[in-house]
Amino acid sequence: MTAPRFVELNHVIRDGLITYPGLPAPSIGVHLSREASRERYAPGTEFEIGHIAMVGNTGTYLDTPYHRYADGYGLDELPLERIAGVRGMVVDATGPAIGAAPFVGLELRGRAVLIRSGWSRHFGTDAYGDPEHPYVAVDAVELLVAAAPALVGIDSVNIDGTASGERPAHSRLLAAGIPIVEHLTALDGLPLEGFTFFAVPLRIAGMGTFAVRAFAILDEDA
Repeated sequence: MTAPRFVELNHVIRDGLITYPGLPAPSIGVHLSREASRERYAPGTEFEIGHIAMVGNTGTYLDTPYHRYADGYGLDELPLERIAGVRGMVVDATGPAIGAAPFVGLELRGRAVLIRSGWSRHFGTDAYGDPEHPYVAVDAVELLVAAAPALVGIDSVNIDGTASGERPAHSRLLAAGIPIVEHLTALDGLPLEGFTFFAVPLRIAGMGTFAVRAFAILDEDA
């Protein structure tokens, strides 16, 4: 039996990581050190308890409808069938504005639709937040909403254009109950089809966005 072939699709969260320009970086440290723990446990026994403080929009993260709408479902109500074990599809598209053309004729219903723009190569640099980054244009958003995928992901700084305050992709996808995964990476390791996608955040009440460990399992014949 061939072992599953896993492909990591998330950025590693590190102390001081800048994900989205203007948002604070995570602070990662130690709540209880190994040295201090020795006073609490039997000789030869030690532990470390880490501490992290960060905004939900850190690293590769998933948006639920609550991120945009006060009455939308949040992380604690996020259906697992939308984010775990979902058959995936990669759509190659370049920006800045990604129109409907790359999606026309594709069977998107119930799929994890991952938009591969190549922009993740700029992650961690000033260029990543450039307003000319790839984003999903309104005509493509309308097609996606009508197609009813399980979720939509992109390897760019935002699924929306950021030159203005308008956010039609977030607004329309999340209104339709379709989660969004942003800041994906390493999508070049995936085929167009032939994989299963996972992007599971913690189940936290009162939050609409949180980091995920996004990954894919390739089919044996992919």
